[in-house]
Amino acid sequence: MADRTAYTAITLGIAVSVEPVYLEAQSSPGNAQFFWAYRVTIENQGRETVQLLSRHWMITNARGELTEVKGPGVVGEQPVLKPGESFEYTSGAPLNTPSGMMGGAYQMESESGERFDIEIPTFSLDIPNQGVLLN
Repeated sequence: MADRTAYTAITLGIAVSVEPVYLEAQSSPGNAQFFWAYRVTIENQGRETVQLLSRHWMITNARGELTEVKGPGVVGEQPVLKPGESFEYTSGAPLNTPSGMMGGAYQMESESGERFDIEIPTFSLDIPNQGVLLN
């Protein structure tokens, strides 16, 4: 799809790219339920092997209400990325407003045992062609 936008942030040689997609079939605007899928690619552009330990998402709806999601790994995995390797996964997020934003950080650990956070770029969740919705 040509209308997809990818958001990218690079921290200490680790690139995180996110592509959000609105899931119209799973959403129910009449019940204030809006669902997005997002595909994340984490690429190790550095020189050291790293492991993703945990995630910390901050999800904000159109009213400015913040939901935080923290936990180990992503989609049940704590991937190890050698230099040049990447890991990709798809997940989803519900909102109770037709738009919002997401962003956050992954905690990584280097081979030497050093832990550091890398940025998940903040991306907007918007319904495409929202101006032409008819009830």
